[in-house]
Amino acid sequence: MNKLLEIKNLSKKYHTKNGEISAIDNISFDVYEKEFLCIIGSSGCGKSTLLNILANLDDLSSGKILKKENLNIGYMLQEDALMPWLNILDNALLGLEIRHEKTKENIAYTKELLEKYGLKDFLEKYPSQLSGGMRQRVALIRTLATRPDILFLDEPFSALDYVSRLSVSNDVAHIIKCEKKTVVMITHDIAEALSLADRIIVLSKRPAKIKSIYDISLEGETPLEKRKAKNFANLYDRLWKDLDKNV
Repeated sequence: MNKLLEIKNLSKKYHTKNGEISAIDNISFDVYEKEFLCIIGSSGCGKSTLLNILANLDDLSSGKILKKENLNIGYMLQEDALMPWLNILDNALLGLEIRHEKTKENIAYTKELLEKYGLKDFLEKYPSQLSGGMRQRVALIRTLATRPDILFLDEPFSALDYVSRLSVSNDVAHIIKCEKKTVVMITHDIAEALSLADRIIVLSKRPAKIKSIYDISLEGETPLEKRKAKNFANLYDRLWKDLDKNV
């Protein structure tokens, strides 16, 4: 498989009034094309810090990140961050507008994505008229509209209720599979990670180090089906025991 990212001995330290704080310590791993990689760890261990560094939103203190040439990055926040005064089409085009890439071709591509994934009749609607799951779908399409090679997802379902989370994770997995995208996602939900990921990285408590890496192979085509797989519960228990404390 082709590597999109090589992370080598990455560390992050913050300087505060009370001294130096180590958030991430000597982390190394690779990210491969078209894989779905989940990163889990206890609360406050440094998951978001790591994701922000990978997405160029924060600086590393030491180490290296080697990227495929001209790698185009997409980042999806915890909240859908849709603008309430913009209709759904204009919200989906917002990333392109910020990048000054709102061409006729890219507008057509964005419309195609919205129509392809069940939002054809909602282009002129406003966010307040959509369910939480549909809003999250729009947020994902807004990110996909910029044609990223790799998507960074920061707990993208955390604002949704449990039932909506299950439904939206199914939607997101389907869209990402169809669009053949590479994903790095952080989550505090072990079951969510298991149902979505090809690989899972478990981080220790702060300063974050890699405790273990799991290759995940579960029966089923969708996240919901994978949750019913025979070895799902066993893998869940192993991951739970690997964490330093409750996530």
